[in-house]
Amino acid sequence: MSNTEAHPAELRCGALENGVPAADVEILTARDVPLGGPRAMTVRRTLPQRARTLIGAWCFADHYGPDEVSGSGGMNVAPHPHTGLQTVSWLFSGLIEHRDSLGSHALVRPGEVNLMTGGRGISHSEVSTPDTTVLHGVQLWVALPEEHRDTAPDFRHHVPVPVELDGAEVRVFLGSLAGDTSPVGTFTPLLGAEVTLAAGAAVTLDVDPGFEHGVLVDSGDVRVDDTAVRPAELAYTAPGRRTLTLRNEAPGAARLLLLGGPPFTEEIVMWWNFVGRSHEDVARAREDWTTGTRFGEVHGYDGAPLPAPELPNLPLKPRGRAR
Repeated sequence: MSNTEAHPAELRCGALENGVPAADVEILTARDVPLGGPRAMTVRRTLPQRARTLIGAWCFADHYGPDEVSGSGGMNVAPHPHTGLQTVSWLFSGLIEHRDSLGSHALVRPGEVNLMTGGRGISHSEVSTPDTTVLHGVQLWVALPEEHRDTAPDFRHHVPVPVELDGAEVRVFLGSLAGDTSPVGTFTPLLGAEVTLAAGAAVTLDVDPGFEHGVLVDSGDVRVDDTAVRPAELAYTAPGRRTLTLRNEAPGAARLLLLGGPPFTEEIVMWWNFVGRSHEDVARAREDWTTGTRFGEVHGYDGAPLPAPELPNLPLKPRGRAR
C-alpha cells in the first residue's frame, strides 16, 4: 500500500534512545488517514507516530475496514514505488489484486500473506476486486537493515496452517509462535501472527525475550496481561518478557495481530514510500521515480502511476524510538 498523504512527514527513526523505560504495556492510538480522493477508504495508522516509530523492524501499520466497498469505493492504489523495506499484506475479508514491476500478478486473500521486498527499488499497484463487498485488513512495512536495504526486489506468498490452542487459533505468517514457523524469509528476526480468541478465552503464549512486541486489536474486548486494549489500538511491550497473556472479555470472538522483533537499532529516514538513511537517499529515490528510472513498470493497471509529493524544505528533525 502507498502512503498517499499529500504532505507526508519526513521521519528519522530508531537508534536514538532517551534512557526512559517504557511502561509495562504502552497503548498507542491510531490516527485516521484518507487514501486520497473524495470517496477514498480511510485507514487507521498506528505506526509510525510521535510516541513510537518502530516495533522491532516493523515501521508502518495501517488497519482498515470493515468497509462496504459500495460506499468507500474500495482500494484503488495506482502504481507507486518502494525502497529499503518489505510490505506485508494481510486480509480479514475481501480480495486485493496485486501487480508489480517484477511481473508478479497475485491475489491477496484472507488468511494468506503476501510479502514484497522493495530493496533497491520496486513498484506495484493494489486494487480490490470487483466481487469484493467488504474490505478489511492490515498493511504493514518492515525496514530493511543497512546491509540488505539495496537487495534485489522479490515477491513471496504463503498460506499459514492454523494452530489450534485451547480457546484460540493462531496463524503464523512470519517468524515462529505456538510451535509453528513460517517459511517466508526476512532480513531481521520478526514475528507476525493473527490470533483469534473465543468468547471469554485466554491464552498465554511463549515469546522471545529479546523481542519487543505489538498487539494490534481488530475486534473484541482484549486485555494484554491486565491492560485493556480497544479495537484499533496497538499495545506495546518492551523486551524481557518470556510470556504474553491475551484475554478476550467480549461475548463474541476477538481478533488481533501479534507483531514482534528485536529492537531495530539503526537510524532510518522514512518519507512517502521510501526508507533510506538520509534525506539525500529519499530525494534520489523520488527523482528516480519522477524520471521513470530504477523502479520498472507495472503492466495491467488501468491508469497513471501515482505522482510523488513534493519534498519538505525543512531539514530533518531526529526522532527517537520512544518518548
